[in-house]
Amino acid sequence: MDVSRDRDPEGRARNARPRDALGRPLPRGAEGVERAPEGVPRTPDEAVAEAQALLDDGRPFHAHEVLEDAWKAAPGEERQLWRGLAQLAVGLTHAARGNARGAATLVERGAANVAPYAAAPPHGLDVAGLLAWARGPLDPDRPLRLRAPGPRP
Repeated sequence: MDVSRDRDPEGRARNARPRDALGRPLPRGAEGVERAPEGVPRTPDEAVAEAQALLDDGRPFHAHEVLEDAWKAAPGEERQLWRGLAQLAVGLTHAARGNARGAATLVERGAANVAPYAAAPPHGLDVAGLLAWARGPLDPDRPLRLRAPGPRP
């Protein structure tokens, strides 16, 4: 095993370098932003709330990590939805990093994955709003809202 790489307790490679708000690695010793912990079990409501807080804070890469955990833990019938949400967040990350082509590709994939849930959106998600967002301009300053504002139905 290569001991020069950062490893988690199970021996999987993990990059412990600090990261900026868009998830880009910084030099060791630099001050980065707090990372969303990976592999944390969250209820769907907790995952959506935490991801939205990260999106609102301008940290779409970190929101993607939370949504990716939810995708990995989701029951089979919801995996495509959570995968799509993670792809929308990472698409926003690419847009913020100036990678318009990567952003468009990921947002398109994400929209295709969430679209089947539009008729009966689970967990109070605003699938129609997400699809409208995905069809709009890829502007990192245009907010990505997972749920419609106001009280949940």
